[in-house]
Amino acid sequence: MDTIEIEPSGAACGATIRGIDLRGDLSAETVAEVRAAWLEHRVVAFPDQDLTDDDLERFTRYFGPFGDDPFIESIDGHPHVIALHRRADETASIFAESFHADWSFQEFPPDGTCLYGMVIPPDGGDTLFADQHSAYVSMPAELRTRIDDLVALHSAKVAYAPDGIYGEADDDSDRTTRIVVDESANAIQHHPLVRDHPETGRRGVYSCAGYICGIEGMSTDDARTLLVELYRWQTADEVVYRHRWEPGMLVMWDNRAVLHRATGGYDGFERLLHRTTIGHRQIAAV
Repeated sequence: MDTIEIEPSGAACGATIRGIDLRGDLSAETVAEVRAAWLEHRVVAFPDQDLTDDDLERFTRYFGPFGDDPFIESIDGHPHVIALHRRADETASIFAESFHADWSFQEFPPDGTCLYGMVIPPDGGDTLFADQHSAYVSMPAELRTRIDDLVALHSAKVAYAPDGIYGEADDDSDRTTRIVVDESANAIQHHPLVRDHPETGRRGVYSCAGYICGIEGMSTDDARTLLVELYRWQTADEVVYRHRWEPGMLVMWDNRAVLHRATGGYDGFERLLHRTTIGHRQIAAV
């Protein structure tokens, strides 16, 4: 069994795991230890890895089935791997620059995401993670009471519909990441706004404005007002962990517990990461 070291980030979430080589098969004991760290810290980083796409896919499968990644083309030969790529001279807007939970608009959203840094600029390009357990605990009790039993309406239409952010208005002629918009983005899914984590039992807010387009039983204006108020607590500095990338680093986050967003600040430098999605699996709550 690998002897691994876990170093918490000191922020609301996040930890670095060392002493494990992800290129080979992992023992059941090691997988269990990594899963426990993932659940405890919500975001875990594995530096100094040298992974192929096969390695990335194998690691992903230890934690669940592959998830479905809509609206982004996979790379050739690996239908479960997508490339988040930005050329040094690219002028399109930064992809995924708003806080979100991956694919919350699906009927069964993914449990997690794995992202592997291949070409990392010397500065900029950090990923921000907002811990939604901490956000829920830190907000006023009155606000928690108001949102506890609400059901949110989720949709991809703001981003991926033909008239969305990445649709006809997007200058995709200069975008390297291969986005495919579609009318299916207008579909609506219903999920509790606040829920208990299926593995840890911890209570937290799920997703945020952007993929949440309304609240059941609430007018559009009232829902928007509530979501704006809630967003301030969901993304407050106290609940955010800023992750700085290194080449050869794999990061895995719990989509059920954190929001995340990309940042820029690396104009003139290439950035390339490969991503897989850990799909939903049924687990009895603790």
